[in-house]
Amino acid sequence: MKTINEIEEIRSKKRKELDLRVNTKSDTREKHILVCHGTGCTSSKSEKILENFKKIIEEKKIENVRVIKTGCFGLCAKGPIVIIRPEDTFYAMVTPDDCEEIIQTHIVEGNKVERLLCKDIDGSVVDRLDELTFYKKQKRIALKNCGVINPEEIDEYIAFDGYKALEKVLKKMTPEEVIEVMKNSGLRGRGGAGFPTGKKWELTRSYEADQKYVVCNADEGDPGAFMDRSILEGDPHSVLEAMEIAAYTIGATKGYIYVRAEYPIAVKRLQIAINQAREYGLLGNHILGTDFCFDIEIRLGAGAFVCGEETALLESIEGKRGQPRVKPPYPAESGLWGKPTLINNVETYANVAQIILNGAEWFSSIGTATSKGTKVFALGGNVNNIGLVEVPMGTTLREIVYDIGGGIPNKREFKAAQTGGPSGGCIPKEHLDTPIDYESLKTIGSMMGSGGLIVMDDTKCMVCLAKFYLEFTVSESCGKCTPCRIGTKRMLELLEKLCSGEGSELDIYKLEKLAVNIQKASICGLGQSAPNPVLSTLKYFREEFRQHAVEKECKTLECKAMAKITIDEEKCKGCGLCQKHCPVQAIEGEAREKRVINQDKCIKCGTCIQACPFKAIGN
Repeated sequence: MKTINEIEEIRSKKRKELDLRVNTKSDTREKHILVCHGTGCTSSKSEKILENFKKIIEEKKIENVRVIKTGCFGLCAKGPIVIIRPEDTFYAMVTPDDCEEIIQTHIVEGNKVERLLCKDIDGSVVDRLDELTFYKKQKRIALKNCGVINPEEIDEYIAFDGYKALEKVLKKMTPEEVIEVMKNSGLRGRGGAGFPTGKKWELTRSYEADQKYVVCNADEGDPGAFMDRSILEGDPHSVLEAMEIAAYTIGATKGYIYVRAEYPIAVKRLQIAINQAREYGLLGNHILGTDFCFDIEIRLGAGAFVCGEETALLESIEGKRGQPRVKPPYPAESGLWGKPTLINNVETYANVAQIILNGAEWFSSIGTATSKGTKVFALGGNVNNIGLVEVPMGTTLREIVYDIGGGIPNKREFKAAQTGGPSGGCIPKEHLDTPIDYESLKTIGSMMGSGGLIVMDDTKCMVCLAKFYLEFTVSESCGKCTPCRIGTKRMLELLEKLCSGEGSELDIYKLEKLAVNIQKASICGLGQSAPNPVLSTLKYFREEFRQHAVEKECKTLECKAMAKITIDEEKCKGCGLCQKHCPVQAIEGEAREKRVINQDKCIKCGTCIQACPFKAIGN
């Protein structure tokens, strides 16, 4: 167990050692080789890269070089990533075989390995992380320590003001003062609904009970979402510290982190962090020499999407089947085992310590009038810079897709972006300049959700997209209420008819009517929001639905049953590239003649469309 003075000594001493991590002008001969150990880079052999670096340094007896395991840097499209500090050199797509060259050329000889330097979206070579377009419009608060510290070393977290906010709260603030700071900061829940965090804490504190609980919802289930996972992998102590601050504020002594078992790296690092915090006396009894006692346990979820709903999560922690409860009462009054329970998600907690240390005014100065601070997004789909981004609320979708995301691959046109996953909606190109905040997204028929942001180009069929999300919802429905259990299945059947060329305009009417009724009648928020992807695609892309229903045509070729590829005789130059690339010899014609497609042989793969330099082939 460490005293406050010992914690402060660690902070002071360790911060001097690690100054080069954040200070590129650090006056030191030492170098730190930071190797990303997020899930993405780990799957691409970053563990072997770290081992090779350590082995080579040991064999060559090189001094003043440390190899550090970090969390996600964000730019997943360029992984595995290696960054060398203090010069901030960014090496992209590194392999285990590149380690020898990096050590010899960069560390020993002092020259950069040019072939491994990251290329920006315009093709220019960038040798420093902060020069990349991807990072220029970002502001990291929740991701502040990700990619900077070793998440498995508590001393490194402490060095960057870790547990300083907890000390401030326990020594200098009353619970009422903490609540006031949280309310004034304007922080809203980052799990999707956007409920004011300070108000939720105040409400939970107001109920009297012999036992209260603090819960972290880390059951991130949206397809393509990995925001919470990356925070847990890169900075687990930030969540523990925030849960302790919340527990002190509401009067709780026990906490649970509900995390899906599909996140093994996050689970491992969370348990390491909990063990280290207990060893230092930062969890358990009489924390930091005060009367405050609080401990945390991990509970593993089995991957049920519905357990992201707070009451279904509570049922699962209690050992029951994960199904939502009828509300009211809300968890603040009757949560775990009938006791008042505070539930926030990972990203919400990741902001708390920074708000306590920097003040409510600082946080509320970022973002918009009603949506304060930043938001973390998992940017994926048809975009060049796939990865994890954190931007101030109010940043436009255009800025995220084009300035940070680097635009659409292969110079395709932007068609839509899906926010909020299966509970959200699509945003078409006419709303590209919409500010990303709670109210603006709601106005155009979408929602913030937990932070998944999937970009789609003009090759994507929106009817197919709606069907994809309904397939997910149907498979994940807990089955408790009839509107969700049966209604979503009927919606999926209608979408399957439309995609197979068997639908009609009446089916579109039925689809819309069902969606509205399911929204009104489902028990929980997940059921109520399940029709959102369908309603938003109908709102903005109704013509595509009509083409499927009436003209029996899918212009994107995704719905194979209705796809028909033809060659425009006027545009065809007879070059034969389409014929050469066709995998089933469905294109006929002699040299220098205009080609035609044998529809009986064509499998609608679209290879010929990509091969034609004259854009003579299409639907």
